[in-house]
Amino acid sequence: MKTAETYHVPVLLKESVDGLDIQSDGIYVDVTFGGGGHSREILSRLGKNGHLYSFDQDADAEKNIVDDDRFTFVRSNFRYISNWMHYYGVEKINGLLADLGVSSHHFDDETRGFSFRFEAPLDMRMNKRAGMTAANVLNDYTEEHLADVFYLYGELKNARRLAKTIVTARQQEHIKTTGQLLDVLGIETIQEEGQLTIVNAALKKDIARLFQALRIEVNHEMDALRDMLKGTTELLAEGGRLSVITYHSLEDRIVKNVMKAGNAEGKVEQDFFGRIHCPLKTVCKVITPTDDEQQENPRSRSAKLRIAEKI
Repeated sequence: MKTAETYHVPVLLKESVDGLDIQSDGIYVDVTFGGGGHSREILSRLGKNGHLYSFDQDADAEKNIVDDDRFTFVRSNFRYISNWMHYYGVEKINGLLADLGVSSHHFDDETRGFSFRFEAPLDMRMNKRAGMTAANVLNDYTEEHLADVFYLYGELKNARRLAKTIVTARQQEHIKTTGQLLDVLGIETIQEEGQLTIVNAALKKDIARLFQALRIEVNHEMDALRDMLKGTTELLAEGGRLSVITYHSLEDRIVKNVMKAGNAEGKVEQDFFGRIHCPLKTVCKVITPTDDEQQENPRSRSAKLRIAEKI
C-alpha cells in the first residue's frame, strides 16, 4: 500500500518552501498536494494563527490528508483557485507553491496509464471521476487534431506521421492500452512481470514525449496552469511569494513569462516612460536540484524552481 512517503517524493523540498519566506501567521496555498510533503513542511513553519489550503483533484491524494486545524484540503483542479479562495473568504494569500507535472505515484501506478513501463489502459486522467481518457483522444480525434497535440505538447517533429499511423490503425481496432499503442507505432518491447521494456532505448525519449503530449491534452494542463497563475497573481498580497517547480519547457516557459512579464504569453507592457509593468519580480536565479538529489530522486533531474514576489 502507498503511504504518504512512498506516494510521492517531494522535489526541491527545502528550497521551494524557503522561497515562500513564510510568515508564521500567513495564509498559504499548496496547489499540488500529492503525498503532502511540501504541505507538511509549510505547516511546520506556520504558527497557530497561520493557515494552509492544499489542492488536489486526485482521489488517491486524499489518503494523505494532514490532520491539523490549520489545514484545509480542497478537492479540485488548481485552475479554480480564485473561486475556492473566495468561497473560503480569503481575499489575499501570502504565498503559493506549485510542484507541477506528474507525481511519482502516478508514474508508478500500473493501472493509470501514465507510463509506458506498464501494460495498462490508456487513461492518464489526474481526476479519475470525470473527463476524457487518453484512449478517447487517440480514437476520437481527427488526424489533424492528433498531429497538433503531438507537435504542440510533445514537440515531436514527426507528429503528422505519428497521427496518420494511429488513425490508420484504429480503423481496424480501437487503441485501448499502452501495449497496443506501442505495437501500432512499431515499437518493439519485452514484457516481463507486467512491465514493458522498449528494446531500442534510443526511442524512449520520443515515446516519453508522446505520452507527455497525451497527458497534457487529457488534463488540459497548459490551460489550467495559465488560469492558476493568473488567479494567483491577483490573490497574492504585496510581498507575497510564488514558488513554482517545473519539469518541461512548455510549462516552464509559461511560468517564466508570468514572472517576468505578468502574462503567460510573455508580452511586455510598458508605460509612457518605457517602464515595464509587471505585478511580480523574480527574487533569485533558477534553482535546480543538487547532484545528490538527482541521484536519489530521478524525477528531479529535469526540475527547475522559479520564485517571484508580488510588487
